[in-house]
Amino acid sequence: MTAIGWIQILLYCAIIIALVKPLGAYMTKVFNGERTFLSPVLRPVEVGLYWISGVDEKREQHWLVYAVSMLLLQVVGFLALYALLRLQAGLPFNPAEQSAVAPDLAFNTAVSFVTNTNWQSYGGETTVSYLTQMLGLTVQNFLSAATGVAIAMALVRGFARSSVRTVGNFWVDLTRCTLYVLLPICVVGTVALVWLGVPQNLSAYTEATTLEGAKQVIAQGPVASQMMIKHLGTNGGGFFNANAAHPFENPTAITNFIHMISIFAIGAALTNVFGRMVGNQRQGWAIFAVMGVLFLTGVIVTYWAEASGTTGLHALGLTGGNMEGKEVRFGIVASALFAVITTAASCGAVNAMHDSFTALGGMIPLINIQLGELIIGGVGAGLYGMLLFVVLSIFVAGLMVGRTPEYVGKKIEAREVKMAMLAILILPLMYLGWTAVAVVMPSAVASMANAGPHGFSEVLYAFTSATGNNGSAFGGLSANTMFYNLTLACSMLVGRFFMIVPAMALAGALAQKKSIPPSAGTLPTTGGLFVGLVVGVIVIVGGLTFFPALALGPIVEHLAMTANTLF
Repeated sequence: MTAIGWIQILLYCAIIIALVKPLGAYMTKVFNGERTFLSPVLRPVEVGLYWISGVDEKREQHWLVYAVSMLLLQVVGFLALYALLRLQAGLPFNPAEQSAVAPDLAFNTAVSFVTNTNWQSYGGETTVSYLTQMLGLTVQNFLSAATGVAIAMALVRGFARSSVRTVGNFWVDLTRCTLYVLLPICVVGTVALVWLGVPQNLSAYTEATTLEGAKQVIAQGPVASQMMIKHLGTNGGGFFNANAAHPFENPTAITNFIHMISIFAIGAALTNVFGRMVGNQRQGWAIFAVMGVLFLTGVIVTYWAEASGTTGLHALGLTGGNMEGKEVRFGIVASALFAVITTAASCGAVNAMHDSFTALGGMIPLINIQLGELIIGGVGAGLYGMLLFVVLSIFVAGLMVGRTPEYVGKKIEAREVKMAMLAILILPLMYLGWTAVAVVMPSAVASMANAGPHGFSEVLYAFTSATGNNGSAFGGLSANTMFYNLTLACSMLVGRFFMIVPAMALAGALAQKKSIPPSAGTLPTTGGLFVGLVVGVIVIVGGLTFFPALALGPIVEHLAMTANTLF
């Protein structure tokens, strides 16, 4: 651990904090339908899209209609992407002559990108065509990200509104997020990435002759445009198999920093949107503080673990930390920071192999995902995931003082708590249930590259990543099999939509409630006590749920490592 390393971490945190308020103010105007500096250019386009699609932007929807509209879009998106993957061999923009994707892999991939998971059981440069990358994967990167933000906005309106039955219009929220937020940032970011050396072309793969005389095929393509939305939309799907460790996706320390900022920008700013819409920005800052405490704790542990190295490295006289699986151009600090960011934000992009982290260094990314898309989280998903835990925390506080809990003027009653608990408990059912099945099935065990606790961690990470809609892989697991393609797809669907539907039901219930003024018995929800309460509830729930599984994986692996036993 070095001073330069801590400076990088602090600089990153400072930039994110600086973006929260201006970006939050801008997005609040966008979703309230107010005029922005982009309105003169984009408003005619927005109106034209409503006219073509037959959407009345002034007509709002009941939460159930909002949810059904969202689900219909996902069904159409899945079918279109699945067809594109299966038919790509006969479609244009396929200079590498990629064949049709196998049915089970196509199913897994289509589910993956529709659910904003972007789990990849394939190598991008060897499996999918340019057309599939652009028309299929990149389009879904925009739509799935915008869907997450739209759901978050519906839940925010539930808290902000009083005695109404509507929570907005899904099609309007989707359009505004894509048109005013995602596209402008991606255009500017893509140009910056191209300037910094990321390819953006439709050229055929290049053949090169190495110094030894061997032939090497260098893949390229429309990379920069997908890189920007994959990070900004916390999708994470790599154009290349090596993801953000590939020199074309992430050539320099500057592009690496741009990627990391993009991953957190929208999710962090949405906390400010929440504060503005409920009429008290301190409410948003309190939620951001909860996220910040959990994030910084993870960064400190991971950086310490990777900088400390292992007893095996120390025995060889190597005391500079664990560089296995990391790019020299990024080093330990940028690799550790990226790993925590991408799993805290439910992104899934990686610039280092988590499988090569130390046991404790690899445990933090795993825990980040297990907590359930709430430490910044996926765009939109992080906010509604955190608000579910806020509802649970307020309920616990109410039990302590013996009165009906309240939050931002809304009474939290039985229905709201049930919806929150349903969304929270469904995730460990997928994480732990499928892991238990996989580690006793001989065919599934055969996909594990490592034995012992490390192999267990590989499987646990895979189902955790899929259910948490993260998409990063621990590595070492050959997941392109019928069993893993289908079970991971099931985990992705459950992890995405069994959180969204209860969140929408919660939004509808809250919107119908009357707002009540705070009283002497109301728990203050903008100070340190509230932040500590929410952090405590998250840690306790996570510990009770996942500690046994972690003890079988990374914790016992760390203890074995101290005795020079490796897996």
